[in-house]
Amino acid sequence: MTIGDRDKRALMILGGAVVVWLVIWLTGSSSSSKAAVIAPVDTVERAEKRLVDLRKTVATVDGKEAALKQATAQLTEREKGLIQADTAAQAKEKLLQIIRKVAATQAPPLDIRPQDLGAPKLFGDAYGEVNVTVAMDCRIDSVVNFLASLTEQPELIATSEVRLGAANAKTKIMPVRLTISGIVPRHLVASQARKDGLGL
Repeated sequence: MTIGDRDKRALMILGGAVVVWLVIWLTGSSSSSKAAVIAPVDTVERAEKRLVDLRKTVATVDGKEAALKQATAQLTEREKGLIQADTAAQAKEKLLQIIRKVAATQAPPLDIRPQDLGAPKLFGDAYGEVNVTVAMDCRIDSVVNFLASLTEQPELIATSEVRLGAANAKTKIMPVRLTISGIVPRHLVASQARKDGLGL
């Protein structure tokens, strides 16, 4: 095996570096006995201060755990209003059932006609939203009472759009179109988006 010019130059540089290192090491070892003693990096005072800080941190852990438990309990209580279902389509159907139940309790009962089951969408970072558009013909006081009854439901639902048509001059009955939204767990919206090819 032959050594090329490049390898010969590398060996010469390496040999020179070894010689320089040996000279420095030999001259440095004689002066190392004269080197000053370096103070330790960590003093007793610093160690005691760090211990006090750690004790303060440990003392706050119980408070933080209690705050976490309280926040978790509040979140669980608030999320009871989510419309629970296996799919977004089932959540829309449950929302429609709630709307029909509220309409049936009005005096006189309202005749709800489903118009559109809108596409589910994200609501913030942690939830999804489903919506249903319904139509009915009724008086303005019936609309107001119906909307008030919707807000009394335990589920997290709200009206996102209200359209009122011209009222009949004699009967005061008008066409009404409402879009009502309900909050659902995010995974329902994400799974529906994957089915639709949106890639959420």
